[in-house]
Amino acid sequence: MRKHIIAAIQAHAAAEYPKECCGLLLAIGRKQKYFPCRNISTEPSEEFRLDPEDYAAAEDLGEVIGIVHSHPDATSRPSPHDLAMCEATALPWHILSWPEGDLRTITPTGHTPLLNRPFVHCAWDCWQVCADWYQREWGLAFDTFQRADGWWEGADNTSLYEANYEEAGFVRVDSPQRGDMIVMQVGRTVHPNHAGIYLGTDPALPEEESGTFGPGPFLLHHLYGRPSEIIVYGGPWHDRTRLILRHKDARCRAES
Repeated sequence: MRKHIIAAIQAHAAAEYPKECCGLLLAIGRKQKYFPCRNISTEPSEEFRLDPEDYAAAEDLGEVIGIVHSHPDATSRPSPHDLAMCEATALPWHILSWPEGDLRTITPTGHTPLLNRPFVHCAWDCWQVCADWYQREWGLAFDTFQRADGWWEGADNTSLYEANYEEAGFVRVDSPQRGDMIVMQVGRTVHPNHAGIYLGTDPALPEEESGTFGPGPFLLHHLYGRPSEIIVYGGPWHDRTRLILRHKDARCRAES
């Protein structure tokens, strides 16, 4: 990264300290420019949320080629959230520790394993592991559902799985087959809040070692605060089930 850009990032981090600064790296013709943005997070000393109006203004100037933020009083080591969002944005992320001054760049790999990914709500969570399985197994793509942490706890909040499954191409069925989505109610919660992919008796995943043994049936899921994993679907998991959902693509395959 060019010296004048590093200097601009450092100046922004110093001005915002002890809050996290955030900004965008732009390509404007043959030149590059750092575009500082506002951090509109409710906890700016712990995380950043880049102002969408600033993002739009930056796109009017040039091509966004990187996302920048600082880690106040911490190392430049990326957090699980940084890694997840780097993959989600498909852009390099540049992380500056401040006031230490170390600058680190992480780049998207384009492939996040289905197993053992850390939990990051809205990026690597139970819905996302299901969506990624469908994309890799069947080539299906889903719109990104906007969801706030804890949406399942309030009676006045929309029950997201129940409200959106039909629009996403799913129908309810009575008994599962491989590829169905199992929607469960975990913990003391108002709405069904957890989902996984029913794998039947075959725990195999594309290009991954599951390390799972036994007769099954198996479920791929990503429980809040834990790495994604394959478990045996039965007992308390079966008791927590509220919806069994089959995508229309699975029905077409069965009929062909």
